[in-house]
Amino acid sequence: MALNLLLANIPIANSGEPADAQAGIIAIPADDFLNSLGICIHHAQGVDAQSYVAPLKYLGVRNIRDDFGKPQGYVYLKKQTGVKANLIASSKDLGVTIESLRYIARDDALLSVEGPNEPNNFPITYKGETGGGFQRLFGKPADWTAVARFQRDLYNAVKSDPLLAKYPVFNVSEVGAQSPNLGLQYLEIPQGAETVFPAGTRFADYLNVHNYVAGTQKRYVDNQAWNAADPLMNAGWDGLFGNHGTLWGHGYRGYGSAELPHVPKVTTETGWDSHSDFGGEKVQGTVLLNTYLAQYKRGWKYTFLYMLRDGEGGAGNQGVYNADSSPKLAAHYIHNFTSILSDQEAIKTPRRFRYRIENASGTTHDLLLQGKPNAFFLVVWGERTSGGEDVEIRMPSKVRSVRIYDPTLGTDPIETADETDRLKLWLTDHPIIVKFVADAS
Repeated sequence: MALNLLLANIPIANSGEPADAQAGIIAIPADDFLNSLGICIHHAQGVDAQSYVAPLKYLGVRNIRDDFGKPQGYVYLKKQTGVKANLIASSKDLGVTIESLRYIARDDALLSVEGPNEPNNFPITYKGETGGGFQRLFGKPADWTAVARFQRDLYNAVKSDPLLAKYPVFNVSEVGAQSPNLGLQYLEIPQGAETVFPAGTRFADYLNVHNYVAGTQKRYVDNQAWNAADPLMNAGWDGLFGNHGTLWGHGYRGYGSAELPHVPKVTTETGWDSHSDFGGEKVQGTVLLNTYLAQYKRGWKYTFLYMLRDGEGGAGNQGVYNADSSPKLAAHYIHNFTSILSDQEAIKTPRRFRYRIENASGTTHDLLLQGKPNAFFLVVWGERTSGGEDVEIRMPSKVRSVRIYDPTLGTDPIETADETDRLKLWLTDHPIIVKFVADAS
């Protein structure tokens, strides 16, 4: 990657700039961003928890997602690696589920609890009643009533428990397939929704979507990750709009377009197959880095990649590790990325900082993170499928101790400067991280 630092102090004109650009952008604590990163494992399916220790330590992600397995395994992984678990609740016995969650929470190993996983593909049984499936054209539509009853009861059980009440509940995934119109598209059913369950029924704290970055058409296009994270896009990706706006299965209505971008939401599955999707390991790695960034920038609280290792979740090759636990390029890129950003501490009151990116096209995106009181990471990423572009970052005054990193190359800076107020970057298909110190004015 070509990169040039221009060591000149050029003032930025204020006239004609939006008010927020003049005031600067409030940085996001780097710790908050790192806390959003997750990955799926399959300890519940019988994989030894110990086999995940080395990969999780190397990746540096902070959260795991799994079906409901032996709770001791998640406590062990928390002690060994620091990760917390989002667990898909079992509908077999809600009482046992709650007790298991309490066990995990007592050791601070619990992140959240999730409703049923894709009931359109994996129907559940609750209190002797089966719910889920999908049928649109012929015969009687599948009935999700048992799914809605379980999700309602799960939410109430968690929130009424003194130990568990503080933990978030994620909604059922793939609710775009529900029938009849039970109201699962909402966190809490509003008045006038005309759903089977009454207004005021609460299901979750976060909507839960499987907006796979690979998309429904298996293409590789500019802004692949940015589009997958779009809360309003309704073509090419199985996204928020089709599950919680106008539902893809039967056209039921949910949140309006003005509401969707602001509703609390998580992604518990997204991924890229290193064999069947375009570009092999290289593109898998760059797309997944972009995915973590685009998801956070567009308002998703947590993002879980599917998955950690091949051979544990069907016949695909979406793991960032091979079946023999050797790392793919994606694992190295994620390791480099989290390692670079790990130079941080808790930031109670993030600062504003002014900068401007010039000559950027619609495939260039940015995220300003604050690592320490005067230290920032400006992450700028491109989402081009080919070629690249020169962009220039301009700042109103000089910053110091500048370090430029490319996580696809390693954890050492690729260029440094003592002071500068201009940076020229060549952006292609992945993030560049600019670390710098800016003294408070």
